Amino acid sequence: MKKENKEISVKMLGVFSSSIVSPPEELVSAGSRTPSAKMTAAALQKRFEERNGSAVSVEIGEHVHLAYTHQNESPWQPRSFAVKDEVFCLFEGGLDNLGKLRQQYGLAKSANEVLLVIEAYKALRDRAPYPANHVVGHLSGTFAFIVFDKSTSTLFVASDQYGKVPLYWGITADCYVAFADDAELLKAACGKSLASFPQGCFYSTAVGGLMCYENPKNKITAVPANEEEIWGATFKVEGAAVVAARQ
Repeated sequence: MKKENKEISVKMLGVFSSSIVSPPEELVSAGSRTPSAKMTAAALQKRFEERNGSAVSVEIGEHVHLAYTHQNESPWQPRSFAVKDEVFCLFEGGLDNLGKLRQQYGLAKSANEVLLVIEAYKALRDRAPYPANHVVGHLSGTFAFIVFDKSTSTLFVASDQYGKVPLYWGITADCYVAFADDAELLKAACGKSLASFPQGCFYSTAVGGLMCYENPKNKITAVPANEEEIWGATFKVEGAAVVAARQ
C-alpha cells in the first residue's frame, strides 16, 4: 500500500535536454562520487505516464517534455497548465495575492495562477533589466512552477519561500535535467544526481543559474550529502558570515 501511495503522488514533470539547460555541476559531481543506477529521459517520461493513466503530456520540439495530471489533486494546491505566446507553464499551488497581481498585470478576474505566472514572466523578459527576483518575490502563497519560453529557449523554475509544494531536480542517464514533485520518481531516474530544489529560490537559464529571490546577493552553495541520504547534495543559501568564509 505504501508503494501505491508513492506512485499516485506524482503530479508534474519537466524534462529538458542539455541544449536547453546545462546540468548543475554539483549534481553531476554527486552522481560521479556515488555511482548508482539511472534511466534515460525517455524512460522517465514513460514511467510517469504509466503511473498516471490520465496524464497530459506535451513534447516541445526534441528537447523539452512537460507532463502533469489532475489525479488526486488537492483543492488547496491545484495543478494547472497553460500556453500563451509560445510560453509554456506548469503551476502547482495557490497565490494569496492573486487578485492584486491580476490588477498589476492588467488581467481579467477570470485569470488563474498559471496565466498570471506567464504574464509575470513575459514582463520580466520584455522589460529588461527588470530584476527576476522582484517578479517571484511578489508572489505570495504556496507554489512551484516550471516555465519554458520556446521563442527564446529559456527555462524559468521557482519554489515558494517555505517549500510548501515539493519540488526536486536531478540528472538522467543521458544528461537531461528533470524537475518533478516526487523524489522517488527522480531517484529511480537520476540516482545520486538528485536534490531538493531550494525553497525561496528560482533557476533561470537567462539569468545564468540558481538564485535566492529573497536574498539575491547571497551565494547558493551545494553541500555534499552523506552516503546514506537519498540526495547527492543539499543546496543552501549562504548568510553573510558564511559568504565571508568562502574558500
